[in-house]
Amino acid sequence: MQHVWIDTDMGFDDLAAVLTVAHSPGWAIDGLSLVAGNAPMDVVVDNALRSAALFGWAFPIHRGCAAPLAGELVTAQNILGSDAMRSAGRSLPTAKSDLAVGDGVAAFIQYLAHSAQPAVVLALGPLTNLATALQQRPDLASRIGQLQWMGGSAGPGNHTAAAEFNAAVDPEAIQLVLDAGVPLRMVGLDACRQVRVVAADVQALREIGTERGELLADLLLGYIRIASPDGSAPMALYDPAAAAALVSPEGMVFRAAHVAAELKGQHTRGMTVVEWRVPRRATANALVASQANEALLRRVVLDALQLAAGIPPA
Repeated sequence: MQHVWIDTDMGFDDLAAVLTVAHSPGWAIDGLSLVAGNAPMDVVVDNALRSAALFGWAFPIHRGCAAPLAGELVTAQNILGSDAMRSAGRSLPTAKSDLAVGDGVAAFIQYLAHSAQPAVVLALGPLTNLATALQQRPDLASRIGQLQWMGGSAGPGNHTAAAEFNAAVDPEAIQLVLDAGVPLRMVGLDACRQVRVVAADVQALREIGTERGELLADLLLGYIRIASPDGSAPMALYDPAAAAALVSPEGMVFRAAHVAAELKGQHTRGMTVVEWRVPRRATANALVASQANEALLRRVVLDALQLAAGIPPA
């Protein structure tokens, strides 16, 4: 059994990513730490606890950092909606899990300190929680065996011309994690945009005939409509692509590179500067996703959503 800790700012694609791991054979989620990003912390916590109640999650959920290491929090609510769960109809039920929400940074530190093996971490938002934990316990960097992060870009950005959203929210956290020597596997915009969903993918969820299927169909269609109001254009699977590449690593090609976070540029703050020319021009400090197997990764995500909607495992 492979164990993973997930750090997330819990919008819809985060939810789909968590479900992808939760419904992948051989994987167990040991805990969830929450970070402000897609929405402020109270909204992120609300989404997580409502999701836990609906899908029967038993792993602990912890409230993490509500603001980046430097500067003011910027959210994606202008795109994702006030609850970061843009939908074509249904919203998450109001019932919430009664799981305790403790200090996410402290919980992550304890997890690293007591893990029998170097930990696998899937990060789906800004890296604030991880950086804060390493500020407090730099000795624990070696206890992270793999950090798979959906963030950054080896090309253009989306939040700005240069910066991907998760990176733009807290670039200082990225650089701190890199400087700590954590083995980072960056799944950036350019890789995620190779894995797409379309409106036709929604129907399979509706045909399951369950309330969860209808809800996931509405949320998926709302997400697809981010790309085009009528749902006619494909939409990239961001966080789910990173999750699918974790549980099915044959679906993503990674290349060694040197990554640095731009902290000061007037037009480029939050940019992840990727130097591919290693070791000739720089020493590699990360693996960066470069080529995705779209058919495989799409199937991993969509199969997991169908299982979450109510189809029993074969």
